[in-house]
Amino acid sequence: MNAALRQRLTLAAGVTGAAVVALDGTVTTVAQPTLRHDLDASFVQVQWISTGYLIAVACLLVFAGRLGDRHGHRRVFALGVFGFALASAALGLAPGIGWVIALRVVQGVFGALLQPATLGMLRAAYPPDRLGMPVALRTSAIGAAAALGPLLGGALISHFGWRWVFFLSVIPAVAAGAVALAVRLPAPTSEARLDLPGAGLLAVTLICLVHTLVALPGSGATAATGLGVLCTTAACAAFVRHERRTAEPLIPPEVFRSTTLTSALGALVAVSAAMFGTLFLGTYYLQDVRGLDPLQSSLHALPLALMMVAGAPLSTVLFRRFGPRRTVMAGAALVALATLLMSRLDRTSGSMAIGCCFLLLGAGFVSVMVTATAVLVRAVSVEVAGVSGGLQQTAMNIGPMLGVALATVFRPADVSTTGAALLVLAAVAALGALSATGLPATSDDGRPAVSA
Repeated sequence: MNAALRQRLTLAAGVTGAAVVALDGTVTTVAQPTLRHDLDASFVQVQWISTGYLIAVACLLVFAGRLGDRHGHRRVFALGVFGFALASAALGLAPGIGWVIALRVVQGVFGALLQPATLGMLRAAYPPDRLGMPVALRTSAIGAAAALGPLLGGALISHFGWRWVFFLSVIPAVAAGAVALAVRLPAPTSEARLDLPGAGLLAVTLICLVHTLVALPGSGATAATGLGVLCTTAACAAFVRHERRTAEPLIPPEVFRSTTLTSALGALVAVSAAMFGTLFLGTYYLQDVRGLDPLQSSLHALPLALMMVAGAPLSTVLFRRFGPRRTVMAGAALVALATLLMSRLDRTSGSMAIGCCFLLLGAGFVSVMVTATAVLVRAVSVEVAGVSGGLQQTAMNIGPMLGVALATVFRPADVSTTGAALLVLAAVAALGALSATGLPATSDDGRPAVSA
């Protein structure tokens, strides 16, 4: 198999795997009301369909990336995507809500295995200076899948029932796994032992953090929230202490010593928090203030999804032309501007003004996501590409939950006045621009900044 064909097949497998996960997330959300009624489940039980999945994914991403560095991203991806397909099929056959929750946790475990591997495989297949466009195509696929999810989910539920939304991802997942197994990537060269105690401490840290962020919108700033923050801080301190003392840490110390990597991660967390928090508030604005139904609301927000798809390749051009620092700073500034403009919307605002806000929001977010992800993947050697991919995926899971939590805490009881919450989110986006000052000024150097 020649190099060009190997790269195309690797890209096809990785893009399909990432899109399957994105599609599953949106169609599952659409299916929850019907599922709750059909299985006679409570609201708390339905919430755990998403919460259990998020906890399983978040706490395993970095360890899964390290597993790929050690045993090969192609193998870990195949295991993850085949397991994801099997769990999806089982979910479509689940007899009760308890089975649905348990299988969603299992699905989250396999989702955690495949997500960092999609980036690890790209890093192994492409030279660093050619990673921009593959990463952009991966981002476009994620955006398209997320946009199509509600439409496909709604159609399937209307005609066949909620179980079919889980069957939707089985065939593409199996196909992605088969393609990945057909590709021969360079053998992994990392011989570092797996840091199981470190992985356990990081998992506890992220479980506490995710549970706190998920519970915050419902409970607010209570004693339980404070206890969650305390447990997260204590577990994080224990993890850092262990990593400093062990000979072969889960996250190589060079990763956190790299200003490039920490700046890219900081920008991803801040901008994704601002974007998803704004989107959360925008949904309430469209439905509760403007009185639009879910379909009309989705159409008003459609410019965001379109920009995610069309803007990803353009972001690669900007990344090469202007460098990572200016591209990410400009993208974060656009997100902040869109959030500020959205804070000015009221009951009389027209569709054009609303659409422009979502367009700017999508344009800023996609440029940050593509550029920061490309920096994270290309700035490391192949030996630690999985860890870098795991950290990127962790940032993209924690950021949205943080944004929704902030939006909920600062949103007043009167949903028609969300200005204060949007100002907070605009400030968070500005922090993303500030974090981007640590990124390289140019994209000329394709050499990895961090090695094993």
